[in-house]
Amino acid sequence: MVYKFKLVSDEVSNFSREIEIDANSSFLQLRNAILDSVNYSKDDIDSFFLCDDEWQRQEEITLEDMGSSSDQDIWIMEDTPLNELIEEEGQKLVFVFDYMTERSFFMEMKEAVPGRTLSDPICTVKRGKAPAQNVDLDEFEKQIDQNAKKQVEDIDIEEFYGDTDFNEDELGSGFDDLSLN
Repeated sequence: MVYKFKLVSDEVSNFSREIEIDANSSFLQLRNAILDSVNYSKDDIDSFFLCDDEWQRQEEITLEDMGSSSDQDIWIMEDTPLNELIEEEGQKLVFVFDYMTERSFFMEMKEAVPGRTLSDPICTVKRGKAPAQNVDLDEFEKQIDQNAKKQVEDIDIEEFYGDTDFNEDELGSGFDDLSLN
C-alpha cells in the first residue's frame, strides 16, 4: 500500500509538497523524503507528532531516543513503520523541523492506495519555495516582540478591564467584619 501525504507551512502561503511513500516504510524514510523535497540538511533534530482533528499533538516519533523517563511509549523514526501508527486517510501530523523556534510543517495523509508498492519515496508535487530551514534567533525574537506589542496595542483597555468608574461605597473597607481581639 502507498500513502500520499500533503505538507503545508503556516509561514509560506503558496508552499506545499506531496510525498508518496510505501506504508511499510519507516518514519525516518518519510523524514528524509521531506527534507530532500525542501533541500534541508539532515543534521538537525526533528520529530513527527500524530495529531487529532484539531491539530493537538498526541504521540511523538523522535529521531533519537532522548532518554525520556516517562511511562509513554517511545517511538523512534528508524524503528517505526508508518502503518504501525497511521491507519486511515485524513490522519494529521506535524513535522517539527526547527525545535528552537517550534517551526513545522503540517501534514495530512490524503490517500492510501492499496495494491501498489514503492521501493523509495517520491515527491510528486512541489509548489512554492519552502521556508528557510533555520532563522536568525535575534530576528525571530524581534518578530515575536513586535507581534506581542501589536496585540497589546489592539486591546481596548475599557473593554478588557470593564468600566473604570466605580463607587467607593460599593467597595467597602474589607475590614468591617474582622475582629482583632
